[in-house]
Amino acid sequence: MRTSPDGHMEKINISIIVPFYNEEEGIKVVCEEILSVASKHFDTPWELLLVNDGSSDRTPSIIDSFAQNNVNCRAIHLTPNSGQSAALEAGFSKARGEIIATLDGDGQNDPADLPGLIDKMTQLNVDMLCGIRAERADTLIRKISSRVANALRSHLLKDNISDVGCALRVFRSACLPRIRFFRNAHRFFPALMIMAGYRVAETPVSHRPRLKGVSKYGLGINTRLWVGIADLAGVWWLQKRALRYNLKETEKTRGAFHE
Repeated sequence: MRTSPDGHMEKINISIIVPFYNEEEGIKVVCEEILSVASKHFDTPWELLLVNDGSSDRTPSIIDSFAQNNVNCRAIHLTPNSGQSAALEAGFSKARGEIIATLDGDGQNDPADLPGLIDKMTQLNVDMLCGIRAERADTLIRKISSRVANALRSHLLKDNISDVGCALRVFRSACLPRIRFFRNAHRFFPALMIMAGYRVAETPVSHRPRLKGVSKYGLGINTRLWVGIADLAGVWWLQKRALRYNLKETEKTRGAFHE
């Protein structure tokens, strides 16, 4: 929690987490845009966590500068480069908000969607709300491969999520203790939430062309295909073996126990 001017610890309501890996060309624009939206639309305490995933360019120094010059910003550094799931989990472990929002650091997600997502999650009374890139600003081959992968995953896991690749999501931090992360877990985050008994929904959001450079987290298409299939098989197995029960403890009443 932050310390307020009167010396008291200030409660954080919203944590925004953005992972970066060698994104020095676009960080400034992304961070300034998020700060502008949050300052204008959030009337409760919030924080922006900038996660450097072992970058080898100027990303570490740039996010450190933002953290030093903006009271709402915090910089987190991973060593070595560990992947998007690790970067997100690191952010989750340091987040102090009751609501957590995530978006990519390449500028393709529009921060202006965040206030509406948070409001809609409350209106729908769900634990997680995922974005759907209704009009994707990607190449045709990426759109087709994503559509095929989403269809296969949804068919096997029955998570009813049509665009798991959209990084723009909001959820309640109280859910995190029951979620176990692993490499590439971010691709199955909604399914993992559902397996833990939480309510998940989705809604259309904006999608824009990448600000600068090329995707840093992507592998070759063939490699990504086989890795994705292996991960999907593992999550499917976990889903079939998941423990499902409701737990209720009877309250002890005075005089109910005697020596």
